[in-house]
Amino acid sequence: MENVHRQESKLDGKKGPVDMKEMIKASSAFSRTRTRSGYAETLEKLRKEFYDRWEKNNPSPTDGLNQFDRLKTLGTGSFGRVFLVQHQQTKGYYAMKVIDKIRIVKLKQVEHTLYEKKILESARFPFLISLEFSFKDNSFIYLLMPFINGGEMFTHLRKAHKFDESLSKFYGAQVLLALEFLHYCDVIYRDLKPENILIDMKGYLKIADMGFCKIVKGRTWTLCGTPEYIAPEIILSKGYGKAVDWWSYGVLLFEMSAGYPPFTSGDPMKVYEKIISCKYKTPAFFTLELSDLIRNMLQVDLSRR
Repeated sequence: MENVHRQESKLDGKKGPVDMKEMIKASSAFSRTRTRSGYAETLEKLRKEFYDRWEKNNPSPTDGLNQFDRLKTLGTGSFGRVFLVQHQQTKGYYAMKVIDKIRIVKLKQVEHTLYEKKILESARFPFLISLEFSFKDNSFIYLLMPFINGGEMFTHLRKAHKFDESLSKFYGAQVLLALEFLHYCDVIYRDLKPENILIDMKGYLKIADMGFCKIVKGRTWTLCGTPEYIAPEIILSKGYGKAVDWWSYGVLLFEMSAGYPPFTSGDPMKVYEKIISCKYKTPAFFTLELSDLIRNMLQVDLSRR
């Protein structure tokens, strides 16, 4: 039986007792390293595919739209409507975003709209919405994306008032992976919030609305986002990078678990003041781990975020 607990030393040829805890620890560390290495390879492959698609010029065709039947209106936005459509042959359902050309020209949003289309075409990741078809005519641009029938996270959150921490963790992990992929591709999302997260029929997430996405390899200064979710460096016009998404991620974790965002007020300027001073109260029912994670995300000092 003694031999069961002994192993041959590769260093000196002597036999000695095996420390099972150390073996398990070393095996676990090796497994994590190998898994992380495999994930890094996957990210690198996805990044290459992203930029391969980004470099391609794919103008929207003028024909093919007649292959889809409009079923109903899903919503309206600043530049047009979103319709539920069905492909006549495959019977697949899609959400079709119809963008008014005259309106985007008047509001000087042509370049912005084309940029959003390229991001939707290029990004392929399980927790991000993607562009399946696009068309155009003299009056409109048509962007067709998969129909996510679970609706917005915002709607579910308001009905439930707040999510259990386990559910927040489940959703938070998916958002984290999506942000990690975008950042690996040098893309800042800049508009993370429950309204822009869709839930599919199996309960998994799809981050939608790539309108504020931007490829940034250094810093940018554009003021954009939703007041309650904007990072302090955006408000202070200091120039910012990918870290703004991690601030928004902390706000999202807080809102999912508490049912309301950490910085609120009827006056947007007061919201900005609270964000800059980072004044918020953590609910007593938050676990220590959740509170600590949020605290480390909601750091005004970028070196500590």
